Amino acid sequence: MLLISAILKQGSVPDIVLNDVCENHELILCDHIISESYEVAKRRFPSKIDVLDDLFAKLRYELVPAPRIGEIQIRDIKDQPILNAAIAYGVDILITGDKHFLELDLEIPQIITPSVYKEQYID
Repeated sequence: MLLISAILKQGSVPDIVLNDVCENHELILCDHIISESYEVAKRRFPSKIDVLDDLFAKLRYELVPAPRIGEIQIRDIKDQPILNAAIAYGVDILITGDKHFLELDLEIPQIITPSVYKEQYID
């Protein structure tokens, strides 16, 4: 998950990508991404909860609800609300390392890894 990876290591590709998106584009997050970020942090990185709190407090983003039902299905049902939100709110690019998203063949949103985003839009 990009947000968790970004807070774990300053200067990492996910951190660079998140900063670029925030500075040069409109960041859209759905409620499901935020709750999932906290679930992962509590389970795997409990010492980073305060850092995650700070990140969400400082980030400029549009918060959208994640529709539970969508036309395009993803193999991992837990990811469905994120995909639904990206489609419903016209997200141009979905940045993720999750293989379930990456195996989808969609034109919009374009689904790419943080490394690919960095290569195409930053470097």
